[in-house]
Amino acid sequence: MLTTNVRRARRVAGWAGVVCAALLATACNGQGSPTSMVSDAPNPSVAYLAQGQDIHGKLLFMPACNGFGCALSGDSTTFLSKMTWKSWSETQAVGVGTEKLDGCSPNCAAGHIYSVATVVTLSNPVKACFGSDAPHRVWTKVSFKFPHGLPKALRGDSAPQNPWVFSSVITAAKQSCAGQG
Repeated sequence: MLTTNVRRARRVAGWAGVVCAALLATACNGQGSPTSMVSDAPNPSVAYLAQGQDIHGKLLFMPACNGFGCALSGDSTTFLSKMTWKSWSETQAVGVGTEKLDGCSPNCAAGHIYSVATVVTLSNPVKACFGSDAPHRVWTKVSFKFPHGLPKALRGDSAPQNPWVFSSVITAAKQSCAGQG
């Protein structure tokens, strides 16, 4: 009986964590025109990080990702946190910080969140269009280097995708500009 209650409590706690992460991502994404959700950039041709891979959500320029972090995945299983950007140009951004990864074992709702030191490289920007607003460029690829390695639970078949191509961002960006000159 005690084992059943412990398992049930873990399941509830896991789901609560997923709901909390989803609420944080939703609260950070906001609604409205993407231009109003773009942080100031010194050059309009630089690229932005589409938080949660949503080009219609909040577009981030050199984000610190403090607090729980900036959603990298649309399913709230990967976040960047405590980022310091060494460079951010028209073609590539390189930063140092923490990647928070959901181990998804036994499932993503009950998985352990691992905080892993990482060097992040964003690249392959594409143009996304927003009606009458000026188009913006968004990153479509991220590569990671883990200076201290990955925890044992995240190695082999459980390792995070690296590099990771944001195919949903590429598709959404192409669709957003379809029919525009």
